[in-house]
Amino acid sequence: MVELRWIKMSLFLILGLQFTAVTGLNTLYITVRDGGKVTLSCEDVTTDQDECDRTTWFFSPSENTAAVGLIYLGQIGRNVGSKSDRLSVTATCSLVIKKVTVEDVGLYSCRQFKSGEQQYRDSLVYLSVVTMTEHKDADKRELTCSVSTYEQCRHTVKWVNQSRDVDKNHKDVIISECSSLPSVVR
Repeated sequence: MVELRWIKMSLFLILGLQFTAVTGLNTLYITVRDGGKVTLSCEDVTTDQDECDRTTWFFSPSENTAAVGLIYLGQIGRNVGSKSDRLSVTATCSLVIKKVTVEDVGLYSCRQFKSGEQQYRDSLVYLSVVTMTEHKDADKRELTCSVSTYEQCRHTVKWVNQSRDVDKNHKDVIISECSSLPSVVR
């Protein structure tokens, strides 16, 4: 039972971190835990803006869905629904999302304008969200970790106990193998 608590604690500590990967020009891959806060940076921001009045943020939840404008020239868009109270823009025109949910998974793009014309290349941010759930029965506790992504899942989820990988042959742990949905039962 103590080992299970360590596994859970290690996972929460690890998942509490925000993982960012930079790949190519103006493209970021960010993974954050659900319920967390994330800041999506906008590259190539023009310095002569007043309150990001030349910056627009778009969001697409999947490859087959048209992008929706979240921020129009520094102002929160009218059609962002329940996201509006969770969105804000920093002084450097980065997009801040509070209380992240799986509905926030997707592709975010930041576009700069000057005199009505697009400046530079779009800054792209692919946001993935990690969700942890716990289910308790009389003598069992099941932990499930899932990763929701915009594209095909490229993440490998690994269970860790006191900085060591939890082996699928561990006497007190059963791991069901799946690239994004392993479970631990005790």
